Amino acid sequence: MKNLIDCKGLKCPQPVINTKKYFDSIQEGQATVVVDNEVSKNNVAKFAEGNGFSCNIEEKENLYYITITKGASCKLMSSDTKKLTIVISNNRMGLGDDTLGATLMKSYLYALSESENLPSDLIFLNAGVKLAIKGSDCLDSINKLSEKGVNILNCGTCLDFYGLKEELAVGEITNMYTIVEKMNSSDNTIKL
Repeated sequence: MKNLIDCKGLKCPQPVINTKKYFDSIQEGQATVVVDNEVSKNNVAKFAEGNGFSCNIEEKENLYYITITKGASCKLMSSDTKKLTIVISNNRMGLGDDTLGATLMKSYLYALSESENLPSDLIFLNAGVKLAIKGSDCLDSINKLSEKGVNILNCGTCLDFYGLKEELAVGEITNMYTIVEKMNSSDNTIKL
């Protein structure tokens, strides 16, 4: 197969990084990325679509073949509005009493969902992923933010670590490469 990017067995975020390196090296063209798990398939497809590339996915024998085409005019879309990214790395806010911390985080997310100035991206990592799962006291606020157009991203490695991937109730599963790209391309990043 011509222009094959073999990412079988690679851990997050390596499939996206390998794909990006290839497409950064060409003006236009096509390649097929091969991955062996659904998370990598989704992450590579999101990378392609986020850059305006066309993307076709086929599943054969427990492998995903993602054929990506880059045209000469493809590039990331830009916006005149300032981008704010908020990274939530804990299910509590601040240090001290855990009950108070949980109350503060719930209050913060509610106030954020009612705000006029919304972030472009809300990233949950480490224990922060516990806020986006079934049964979380914060789900209503996070769902409201999602409905208002905020991109909700949850660290796949973190969900796996806590055994919560099947419990995710809002947003999408992402990888560290995408998290780094979102933070680096943001005009302002706030970490809680």
